[in-house]
Amino acid sequence: MEAYSSFAAVYDRYMDNVPYDTWTANIKTLFEKYNMPMEIVCDLGCGTGQITRRLASLGYDMIGIDVSYDMLMEAMTREDSAGILYLCQDMREFELYGTVGAVVSLCDSINYLRDTDELLTVCKLVNNYLDPKGLFIFDIKTAHFYEQLGIKTIAENREEGSFIWENDYDPSTRDNAYFLTIYEENEDGTFDRFEEEHLQHAFTKDEVISAIEASGLELLDVLDVATMSSPKEDSDRLYFIAREVTK
Repeated sequence: MEAYSSFAAVYDRYMDNVPYDTWTANIKTLFEKYNMPMEIVCDLGCGTGQITRRLASLGYDMIGIDVSYDMLMEAMTREDSAGILYLCQDMREFELYGTVGAVVSLCDSINYLRDTDELLTVCKLVNNYLDPKGLFIFDIKTAHFYEQLGIKTIAENREEGSFIWENDYDPSTRDNAYFLTIYEENEDGTFDRFEEEHLQHAFTKDEVISAIEASGLELLDVLDVATMSSPKEDSDRLYFIAREVTK
């Protein structure tokens, strides 16, 4: 699993098209639908804390977990991060001090898992740390999303620098590699170069459902993120909503 490092300092600047407000509102809607009380919520793969802080502003006690120390340092510098506990841990072996009312994992963090074994491991860990009837809500990018993206290069020139995204998807393995290069202009006219290489995997809906059920969680629903309704063949991103049922 790759960790954001040098890119962390400029991540939010170039990811300003991500609909964090909408996704937070979706989570709030799902919490209310399934009677999630104002309890502790763990944000798994929280990055710079965009979702974490938004949920905290709604009144939830937040824990943010990410494998990247640099991303967490960016999160902790934000004024609205006060009161949030950030932990630098790998989601495949994370540890909490007690149980929580819900675990969320958004922004395709789950796609960084390499295979169904790792997915099952994460689901089991989440189940272990959930309160009775606690919720696990996460999203994934679908194979359809990666297939449409395919092999291509996306470049964007901004006033403060340039952004190059080279994407390579292998439909036979459902593995997607992307290479990010950022050129940031300094005050003296020179440029800093940031490079990141990341690997993601496209899980099928059935694979995810099997991992949820094998972990002891109860699947409540699968939704298209864009429509908050039943998924279609051309859905780009899916929510999976599961619940603890064994405690």
